[in-house]
Amino acid sequence: MIVAERAPAKLNLYLHVIGRRPDGYHLLDSLVAFADIGDEIRAAPAAALGLALAGPFAEGLPRKPEDNLVWHAALLLARHLGRSPGAALTLVKNLPVASGIGGGSSDAAAALRALLALWGGALDRGTLAALAARLGADVPVCLDARAAWLGGIGDAVEPAPPLPATHVVLANPGIALPTPAVYQSRRGDFSAPARFAMPADAAHLAALLAERRNDLTAAAIALVPEIGVVLARLAAAEGACIARMSGSGATCFALFATAATAAAAAARLRREEPRWWVAAGRLT
Repeated sequence: MIVAERAPAKLNLYLHVIGRRPDGYHLLDSLVAFADIGDEIRAAPAAALGLALAGPFAEGLPRKPEDNLVWHAALLLARHLGRSPGAALTLVKNLPVASGIGGGSSDAAAALRALLALWGGALDRGTLAALAARLGADVPVCLDARAAWLGGIGDAVEPAPPLPATHVVLANPGIALPTPAVYQSRRGDFSAPARFAMPADAAHLAALLAERRNDLTAAAIALVPEIGVVLARLAAAEGACIARMSGSGATCFALFATAATAAAAAARLRREEPRWWVAAGRLT
């Protein structure tokens, strides 16, 4: 028996930094969505816990299993279930590492889902979310991998209405950008929360997002100027409704109304920028 779970890319359609706690953590208001582009977790029965790495970005991951969040997810779940953590895990890493699209958190959430199915465990949603939160602020929202409003430090999750049919192109210049460095470099005033009623189509969604922003963009570009180039190229793509950086970068995205325009834009970017990582898909 092999259980496979997708670990989709998480995108911040907008991200406002609305304050800062005394302990230094920033308070956020964000609409997150997930794309049908991502990593994969596979879990099979085994006497002991093991983690194999595969995929085009496996080399960018820590070589020690205990340094991977997937490993910690397995140990945490086994401990909670009161059982041995025996499982042969494989992480197929299709997303760039440290790229602002929640890869590690989504991997950990997928590992929890896969191991629950493999081990036959039964946990209510609240208990599973509490376990996920112990792994990181972004892990709970990745459990369901559905559009959601984020508050707090990213740990206050509220389901959002279904998104309109929207297609997306992701592009990354091939430069890892650690999240702490971006937050430390951020300057300026705090923003206000900016939630909205969900529109009926991609064009109206883009218009609402254009009234909002990602407050980490300037800091990320100061650290990795290539992000500005990626944003400009995506914004100029034929059919692009809006272009934006996701999370703390360096991955950026553009939204499109149709699959054909998204696929054409991605194909052109791959031809013209062969060193970039580019993927086309849809928001789920």
